[in-house]
Amino acid sequence: MPTVSVFEDELKEVLGQDLTEESFDQLCFEFGLELDEVTSEYEMYTRERGYDAKEADKKSKRVIYKVDVPANRYDLLCLEGLTTALKVFRGLTKPPTYTLDPPVQTNKALTMTVSPETAQVRPYVVCAILRGIQFDEARYQSFIDLQDKLHQNICRRRTLASMGTHDLSKIEGPFTYDALPPDSFTFVPLGQTEEMDGNRMMEVLSHHQQLKAYLPIIKDAPLYPAIRDAKKRILSLPPIINSEFSKITLDTRDVFIECTCTDLTKGKTAVNMLVTAFSKYSAKPFTVEPVPVTYSAGHASKWAGRTMVTPDLTSRVIEVSGLRLRKALAIEDKIGDEQVASDLTRMFLPSKVVDAAKDTLQVTIPVTRSDVMHECDLIEDLAISYGYNNLDATVPLT
Repeated sequence: MPTVSVFEDELKEVLGQDLTEESFDQLCFEFGLELDEVTSEYEMYTRERGYDAKEADKKSKRVIYKVDVPANRYDLLCLEGLTTALKVFRGLTKPPTYTLDPPVQTNKALTMTVSPETAQVRPYVVCAILRGIQFDEARYQSFIDLQDKLHQNICRRRTLASMGTHDLSKIEGPFTYDALPPDSFTFVPLGQTEEMDGNRMMEVLSHHQQLKAYLPIIKDAPLYPAIRDAKKRILSLPPIINSEFSKITLDTRDVFIECTCTDLTKGKTAVNMLVTAFSKYSAKPFTVEPVPVTYSAGHASKWAGRTMVTPDLTSRVIEVSGLRLRKALAIEDKIGDEQVASDLTRMFLPSKVVDAAKDTLQVTIPVTRSDVMHECDLIEDLAISYGYNNLDATVPLT
């Protein structure tokens, strides 16, 4: 089960200054989460290395809450997603609506073209742009941390998908996604100063504490995936590393996101989670700029010769029987459909009664709730919102 670490003072800033450890623990319980630990960087460091450790006094004593979240709730893997969901649950705000903004008109087309050769290694790519984003140190670190958590979870340690983020002001469209022989290009990897080809990169990063684990994903492949801009500069060599020259900083305002993948659904979901969480900091909150991705005619997929506009932030809308949901929890005589709609809305599933005579509810499932796949998922969320402790305890008949 993934764990999200958030600073107490940042939680209070969003959820209210009256928040205490006890009240947050209770809120997590009611929402179906668990407050696993209350600690600090100083406490974690000294616990591991001792109070006399040389660097101990340099560590922060800011209180950190460690929260365990369900493995399929990718939308809760960062402060931004967690606090937005909790504010909606507490009735402090309504679920935001995520929209695509028309592309900004420039003299360089911000499009992506996928070459046929990529089908041999990582066939697909999903792109997006966040405009006018405002980073500070905390937001920047949260942005990086969320990518790491998504890579470890839904992306299955980058084997199914991996994301690269770039400062749009440093690169030029149109972009291409190629697969190249490792000795046919050079670039300066992120955090390095030496320009190197793919073979040299493998040698250098084989000693890198974090990145060496991902090298086997493409090491023996005859072609390496590569994202390039209009000047043929390497932006990233997925799923390993980005380029030094295109890296984002605290001064970055426009972020170009690319996610190469072997599983297109996982890639789309990963990008959706990243852009929905951080579009709140965009110049137009909760808006994302789409990028057309065109697959070359010879590409070995159903997308050959076609264009896919990414990301797709379209919500799913379904109709369900409110009575059936209530009966599943044996609360059909305790609440009506209006209350069911209200309870589901608290769980980030905007709902309303559309036909009282037929007992029909309309439920909107935003892209952030990729875990909702069946009516039983709605029943689970209704149980959480209604309160497990409010359900009647009965002995099973068999």
